[in-house]
Amino acid sequence: MNLSLHISFLKAVLFHSLSAFGGPQAHLSLLQSKFVEKRKELSSETLMEYNALCQMLPGATSTQTLILIGYKKGGYVLAFLTLLVWLLPACSIMTLIAILYSNPFLKNTFNVLIYLKPMSIAFIVSASFALYSKAIYNTITQFILIATFIIVLFGFKSPWTIPLLIIFGGIVTNFSKKRIPTMQVEKIKINTRPIFIFILLFLTAGFLSERATKQNWPHQKIFNLFETNYRFGTFVIGGGDVLVPLMYEQYVSRPLSNKVIQSKRDVIKVSSEEFLTGVGIGRVLPGPVWSITSYTGAMAIKNGGISWQILGAIVATLGAFLPGFFIVLFAFPIWENLKKYAVVYRSLEGINAAVVGIMFGASVYFLKDLVQSIQVNSIPSITVNLIILLVSTYLLYTKKIATHWLVLCVIGLGVIGLFF
Repeated sequence: MNLSLHISFLKAVLFHSLSAFGGPQAHLSLLQSKFVEKRKELSSETLMEYNALCQMLPGATSTQTLILIGYKKGGYVLAFLTLLVWLLPACSIMTLIAILYSNPFLKNTFNVLIYLKPMSIAFIVSASFALYSKAIYNTITQFILIATFIIVLFGFKSPWTIPLLIIFGGIVTNFSKKRIPTMQVEKIKINTRPIFIFILLFLTAGFLSERATKQNWPHQKIFNLFETNYRFGTFVIGGGDVLVPLMYEQYVSRPLSNKVIQSKRDVIKVSSEEFLTGVGIGRVLPGPVWSITSYTGAMAIKNGGISWQILGAIVATLGAFLPGFFIVLFAFPIWENLKKYAVVYRSLEGINAAVVGIMFGASVYFLKDLVQSIQVNSIPSITVNLIILLVSTYLLYTKKIATHWLVLCVIGLGVIGLFF
């Protein structure tokens, strides 16, 4: 590939990464404006088809859509460069914020962000209600919703709960062939190289992470970070709003479980305050919502110093985004045939219902942890935090307020709170 021929395209990707506020929904309209209408890289119909495919796959939807644009223009190399350029601004900023926030001398300056915690929960709650209206529409999806919600409430701290529930949802809706009958699909030649690399990395990451933990390797958390985030990228279907509950379970709830405490394992741990603050900050930045992985990667090994925090952010970011990169490049060539497989649509019906149940259950856990982290007589009080949570949810779900404006308003409340 002659890189010089694609410098203009990569510059456009960089500009897009610096101006793409508002999350996946806003990203799609910006892609339409910049890459369809202005640059004529593809048609509106093709862009919507790319987005539809990415909605069905694990990974960050807006990131994968942009990857496909780069892939069609310049193959695998340009697709990977597109990914790196797209991630650079937001992930760099989130890494810097984590470094500053973990510094005890600077941490007090972040008190203005104190109300981002309840607002971060509001993002998940509002997204849960929005997905409910789209994913829950018959008896089987209602059953999956209730079952997953209950199981999450009792098993949230187990690392296997959420992945198994997603698989469970996909299996349950395949028992009935009445709604979506099976169709005959002709066989085509498939390039298995991307999926082979994906599986190899998945198995290698799991093996090395387990060995590092059991044998207490120096800097074992680097191996743990890559495996954990690679698992996130493999199982998350639905974007950042689904990613956050999985990360919260892994980094905040699970380290506090009796099983982990009794085993005395040195697991990755981030406090509820640190995590929810990072989620809130991530919402005001342009670029992928999944940039939260850079923040948590840096926070997870904050005791190692700045150089290790930067390494942790890089490892976590690559771990989270690489699965989606390989999966979408594997699925794209067979998209025309893939969308004819009834089993795919029947599975997605159950997976989406399970995701909604998981998000509602996780919201309850977030709320419980928020209340427990606040002393009754402190400022902000539980009442103030709950009001911010309810108002933020109302504005997001009912009024569709732009996320960056809501974040700025909540930070403004934090500034006012410093003087009262």
